[in-house]
Amino acid sequence: MVTGNSLAEEMQRLIIGPLGLTGTAVPENEQDLPEPHAHAYYRYDEDGQEKTVDVTSQNPSWISSGGDMVSTTQDLHTFISALVSGKLLPAPLLAEMLTTRPTPLPKMEYGLGVFVQETESGAKIITHNGGHGGHAALMYSTPDGKKTLTAALNYVDDAELSLSAPFQQATQRLVSELF
Repeated sequence: MVTGNSLAEEMQRLIIGPLGLTGTAVPENEQDLPEPHAHAYYRYDEDGQEKTVDVTSQNPSWISSGGDMVSTTQDLHTFISALVSGKLLPAPLLAEMLTTRPTPLPKMEYGLGVFVQETESGAKIITHNGGHGGHAALMYSTPDGKKTLTAALNYVDDAELSLSAPFQQATQRLVSELF
């Protein structure tokens, strides 16, 4: 810790507080989520019988800053709009964040904490989606922060059945239509 404060304290001081993100929390070692919240599920096979269990209450601290945060879609909109429009970072830091490098994914480059994606129509959008354990969030914005797409997803995670490819295709179609 450079500051002597926890990640939660620094996020509150630098991001959550200044942006007024009232629906965002960094639970650290807490398993209970603030209300209201979506539920997440995991499906598995036990002795030839399909079982589904609610995995909403979990301790995401093992992910650390890679996913130890709970937020609303409105707060995600506020955050991404403020971030890319320069309301959260000074211009030199924003420029450094948006300096990208190629990735193995087509039409996708990576900056510092964000991806810059080119849509089928050639538009550039800033994105960083994430999820784990039955929860996921989508966050996309135009470079000026004026048009965004944010969504929260809860799903049944399944060791045998992955909807990853069809979901990615559907998401890319939605992004292309919107942007």
